[in-house]
Amino acid sequence: MKAIGRNIIIKKAKEGTTKTKGGLLLAENHRDDIRYVQATVHSVGDEIQGLKRNDIILYDRHAGHKIEVEKETYHVIKVGDVVVVL
Repeated sequence: MKAIGRNIIIKKAKEGTTKTKGGLLLAENHRDDIRYVQATVHSVGDEIQGLKRNDIILYDRHAGHKIEVEKETYHVIKVGDVVVVL
């Protein structure tokens, strides 16, 4: 599987849970205070420089869409959604 153009295929990091002051357990995807999430780059489009396979990135949690290939879930995002390369 290869990304084309300015697209990036990523594998989202597993999200954990946090405990609120009241004792409720929230999944990270329900936390409004965290805007960016971590992922590993699986494939980079041919128009993108500065990123490569296996880079760890932070990207906007609302960006892109999911795809499923061979029972694995990946996300496809645009290079403009990446905010940090770790």
